[in-house]
Amino acid sequence: PKEYGGLGRSRVDYTILREELVYRGAPGFEAFGSIMVAPVLLAYGTEEQKRKFLLPIAGGEVAWCQGFSEPNAGSDLASLTTRAIEDGDYFVVDGQKCWTSLGYRADWGFFLVRTDPKAAKHEGLGFLLIDMKTPGITINPVYNPLGHHHWDEVFLDRVRVPKENLVGEKNQGWQVATTLLNSERLGIEACAICRRALDRLILYVREREPLAKDPIVRHKLAELATEVEVSRLFAYHAAWMLDKGLNPIHEASMGKTFGSDMLLRIADAGMQILGLYGQLGKGSKWVPLRGTIERTYLSYPPWSIGAGSPEIQKNIIATLGLGLPK
Repeated sequence: PKEYGGLGRSRVDYTILREELVYRGAPGFEAFGSIMVAPVLLAYGTEEQKRKFLLPIAGGEVAWCQGFSEPNAGSDLASLTTRAIEDGDYFVVDGQKCWTSLGYRADWGFFLVRTDPKAAKHEGLGFLLIDMKTPGITINPVYNPLGHHHWDEVFLDRVRVPKENLVGEKNQGWQVATTLLNSERLGIEACAICRRALDRLILYVREREPLAKDPIVRHKLAELATEVEVSRLFAYHAAWMLDKGLNPIHEASMGKTFGSDMLLRIADAGMQILGLYGQLGKGSKWVPLRGTIERTYLSYPPWSIGAGSPEIQKNIIATLGLGLPK
């Protein structure tokens, strides 16, 4: 909304912008704040929280990270054990988070914590915004198969967080978290990355006559091109639903699981088309496409797990979309 530093444009407009930014590889797009935190604050935040956090998000002034997963609470997120104990005007937070993307460069984090250890696991949670420079926070790097530092382990040792940073009601954090996860799953980003990778593959094949005439290669590329368009339609349909005031829950899961699978299928197709050359990394004089296929193949598998594993998404589609019993 304009009153919080935005342009007041539609979700479809925003989806178009996100797709083009990611497809072109444009720098500076801070997804955690704009895609995840902003919708949650607009739905559950106090006016003070909206004024404090939405304006910097709209201006691209802060970087955010997500503190959800734990060593023993991934797909079964409500089993998390990081505790937030009340102490006057503060919560004292103790626990460990893992797979925190880009936590090392985040200014703020949004954390799901246990505010009532005696309540049922879905009912005793809180959603806290935490300044990542607060004393008691330790960040250890986790490297992906390419050796890149993308994820982190985050340890919280008696971290004092003002109660004013609680979003929504105490012990109602699960509702806030599911709103955020729906926003995360609605992303067009996976589709945009697939488009870019596919276009590179098509260009590579066109420049090599034996590949361009191979019917197996041609059919594979045609199949992938069709699937990319299906993935785009999933994302834009969900954005259209939001503009109509509808809540795309299982629709978000459909788009997310299809888009994540697309990443893996395109990476696998790239390795098959390039053959042994696809295994070469950046720096080799023989490497095609500047080593992007090798990096794609090694870095994309974790994308299928983020925001909920394929099994979780299919359960949501089955129960909420198809009305099947649990």
